[in-house]
Amino acid sequence: MAVPELLTDPVWLGMMAVLLLFVFFGYLLLRRTVLGLREGYQDGRQR
Repeated sequence: MAVPELLTDPVWLGMMAVLLLFVFFGYLLLRRTVLGLREGYQDGRQR
């Protein structure tokens, strides 16, 4: 398949959209976890 055919294939576009959403939400989850850990360590030092 050539590139223009892939850009018009709805199945391929759907798979890429799901993959991008998975990566985006994985990034947000990882970021939230790291920020929560950092905040927890800072609170522990202050006590």
